[in-house]
Formats: sequence, C-alpha cells, structure tokens
Amino acid sequence: MTDDLFVQLPDGRPRICYRVDGPADGAPLLLIAGLGLDLTSWPQRMLDGLTGQGLRVIRLDNRDAGRSTRVAARPPGLLRQLFARPLPGAYDLADMAEDAHGLLEHLGVGRVHLAGMSMGGMIAQTLTARHPDRVATLTSIFSTTGDRRVGQPARSTMMRMAKRPARTVEESAARHLALLRHIGSTEFPPDEAVEREWIAQLWDRGSGRPNHAGVARQIGAIQASGDRTAQLRTITAPTLVIHGDVDRMVHPSGGRATAAAIPGARHVEIAGMRHHLAPGVQDRLVELIASAAVARA
Repeated sequence: MTDDLFVQLPDGRPRICYRVDGPADGAPLLLIAGLGLDLTSWPQRMLDGLTGQGLRVIRLDNRDAGRSTRVAARPPGLLRQLFARPLPGAYDLADMAEDAHGLLEHLGVGRVHLAGMSMGGMIAQTLTARHPDRVATLTSIFSTTGDRRVGQPARSTMMRMAKRPARTVEESAARHLALLRHIGSTEFPPDEAVEREWIAQLWDRGSGRPNHAGVARQIGAIQASGDRTAQLRTITAPTLVIHGDVDRMVHPSGGRATAAAIPGARHVEIAGMRHHLAPGVQDRLVELIASAAVARA
C-alpha cells in the first residue's frame, strides 16, 4: 500500500496528506475526493486502471478530511446549513483549490490532469478556472455549479444527512451502508464487504473521531462559494462532465448545467449510475478519465 505523505503549506495554511501511485514519468493526474471523504475513497480498481494507463496518480485528503488538518474554527449549525448561511470568515472552495495547487507546487508538477467527484469536482472546477495554465484536462464527476436551481439533493437525502454523527465504527458502517442503499444504484450495487472494510479504514485514519464538524465546515465552504456559473464560463481546459441519470445526492441537472457552462465540455450521462463509484461503473469511469488524459498527455 502506498504510504501517506505530508506537506505543510505556507502562510498558515493546512498540512495536507497525500499519496502518489504509478510511474514517476507518467502524466500526472490529481484526484480530488468529495464531501467528508478522504483519499482512500477512490477505489483500488480505479487506481490500478489509471496507473495501468501510464498515469501518475496523486490523491490528497482535503482540509477537514482524512489526515489533513482539521480546521480550528466553529462549524456552521444545522439551520445555517439548511438555509445556506455560512459563517463569516469561513473558508470556501477557492481556499480548498489553493490547497491542491500548493500540493502541486510542492511536487513540482507543471501541468496536471484533474478529476474530482461531487465536492471534489467543484474544487477541481475552481482550480481549473483560477490556474488555467496548470490544468491540462478537467473531469468533473457527479458535481454541480453552485446555482441552487440545479444539482440539489433530494429531500429524502437531506433528511438522512442530517442525522447525528455515528459514535462507533460499527454504527458508522451501518449508516454508510444505509445511505448507499438510498443514493447508490440497484443497477450498479455496492460490494458491502468492501464498503465495510473501507469504513473501518476511514475510521482508523481519522483516529476514531467522528468528523461531523469537518463535514459541516466543508458544506459551509460550498455554500460560501455561491453560484460559480460565471467562473465556469472562463474555463478553457478540455473538460469532461460525467453524471448518473438518477443521482439523489446531486441531481443530474447539476451535471447538465456544468457542461452547459464550460465552453466545449463533453457531457456523459451514465444510465443507472447514482452517487457512488460502484464496482459496475469503475471500469467505465477509468476509460473515460484515462481517454481524456492520455489523449492530451
């Protein structure tokens, strides 16, 4: 297993945990995880497929996730989250994008292929817009634009997300599997044994601490960033937008709006896919990401 590595970003910014896989001379691909997820959320089958295409795969824990810095700031309460009222001075997606940019600077990466899922897609979009000279291609997976008229979670999903945090690893696994049965796909079902093992690993990487506050701060970052449609219109990197057609976490309208906003973006909507990198879609996702990256390497 690849070791966790760390970089302390300058100027009071977070310490970022990351891993690098694949050939040292491969075209670099940075994977950015979603809300509350760490770098282990990218399935091993996908990592093997991407490195097998000759890509040098870099993964990071976003701030407030995994083994990166847990920010010492009060998280927004549930009402603020429900009404999209972030706390004054909260960090936003641009701050998270600059964390990723700082990692690339540390690694000496000039131009990079980017792929992000859900919130990670928003961070990747923001990084691409802010540093167009550094991004060779962008792949945005089941993500959205920040326009509150599109890409919103189903009410039933919001109710499940609002539950109190799990107190044990067993409770965390049960919650995760229950959520997957809701936001996952019957056509592309999860491997429950793999998911239980991953939750145990995630719990251990977080030192057995529920990360409810970190998730709340990340939700605040999304909300503090507002509607990013105008920013997306400035993106010049070749862009691939991937979404499922029955996503309950980020409505498919979010993917459609993302593709419509980014000039020349290619939009792929996968029938039956929901908000999960399920075994049945992993090879297809590798094919899509790698074909975009390798073509521009």
